[in-house]
Amino acid sequence: MKLVVHVDGGARGNPGPAAVGVVVSTPEGEVVERRAETIGEATNNVAEYRALLLGLERARALGATEVEVVNDSELVAKQVGGEYRVKHAAMRPLHAAALEALGGFEAWRVRSVPRAQNADADALVNAALDAAT
Repeated sequence: MKLVVHVDGGARGNPGPAAVGVVVSTPEGEVVERRAETIGEATNNVAEYRALLLGLERARALGATEVEVVNDSELVAKQVGGEYRVKHAAMRPLHAAALEALGGFEAWRVRSVPRAQNADADALVNAALDAAT
């Protein structure tokens, strides 16, 4: 079963209070789950990776064998896709965890889109941060 997973992570300040948002849907667009969590103090890039990891966890729990991840972080999409190296040492464990999680699917794709095309996940991040303050 294929699921589409929109993920977003954000921090207010860099680093600062951070949250992640995940919207899981069918390829036809039917939303099957929404999830948002605060993750404490983090950088924006850490929050983006943590959102990816949560999205993959939720897709696996919902029975996905194939996943298309959509985010608005070109950096994360290109690092996971192998186009960019992970230069920052603190990001390497998150990158490795993402590759390990993706390896559990029969097929996967991670792509970045403009923020406007990831609005639902972005709204979840902001709602979680607003609720935490």
